[in-house]
Amino acid sequence: MTVPMIIDTDPGVDDAVALMLAAASPEVQLLAVTTVFGNAGVEVTTANALRLRTLAGLGNLPVAAGAARPLVYPPPRRTDRWHGRDGLGGHADLLPEPSGPVNALGAVPLMATLLRGAVAPVTLVAIGPLTNIALLLAVHPEVKPRIGRVVIMGGNLGGAPAEFNISSDPEAAHRVLGEEDVATTLVPWNLTQRATVDGGWLAELAAAGPRCAALAGIIGQCRQQRSTPVALHDPLAVLEATVSGTLTTNPMALQVVCDHGPDRGAVQPGDGPGRPVQVACDADLTSINAMILHRLRALR
Repeated sequence: MTVPMIIDTDPGVDDAVALMLAAASPEVQLLAVTTVFGNAGVEVTTANALRLRTLAGLGNLPVAAGAARPLVYPPPRRTDRWHGRDGLGGHADLLPEPSGPVNALGAVPLMATLLRGAVAPVTLVAIGPLTNIALLLAVHPEVKPRIGRVVIMGGNLGGAPAEFNISSDPEAAHRVLGEEDVATTLVPWNLTQRATVDGGWLAELAAAGPRCAALAGIIGQCRQQRSTPVALHDPLAVLEATVSGTLTTNPMALQVVCDHGPDRGAVQPGDGPGRPVQVACDADLTSINAMILHRLRALR
């Protein structure tokens, strides 16, 4: 079954793996990549999306720049400890130079245009802050029937700390997770942090060919810098969007903390009935990591 898909992203090391996974998955009909601030400024995340478009062999797939800041408040101060100033751990030079056009419409108008013209429901995969998705649903509510579902990587239902994507724009997350009626699946950090890859996994990826070797180089460099395992956060969301049911989910009503206290950006089970969001709670992560590797190696 073909899955028409738009990926909204802030590349990002694990975002890079997720984009390459979508390109390598035969079920996916990738319609566009839209970018948002997050792991770096939107100018940098857009340049990284162009790099990855070339690396994945996606030709002139539309890439459009979106929100440069959250909906309401200035972005929280971030360090570049994890993804570096270039968003790719300081190793963007391992990828091709950014090339090709950026779509002139911008992220939200492009998504709306593609959804209006879609002949089958489109899956939106949001693996960065939810600003673009919130704007799309607010400004273009008429496209909601063309959305099959929204699959989001974000939130930490295991407690503190608040997860990066949600805490980058809690007001946007509140709208998307708490107020909209579009079918939504949340793939939270407390699950994805367990999907770590080891040196053997990286070695197999690197041996698959030059595209995979470049990707493995970025992951490996970040793994060495952090001295911690690298988790496949965003690829889990792309895989669930591609093969529905890969992750075990339970319906929950959710609330996002939007005050300015220490829990700002936290995602919590709601007190009332609310509208249900499918929340991924478990998975065979060993098998999933093997599946992701198998698909990526097809890129060679």
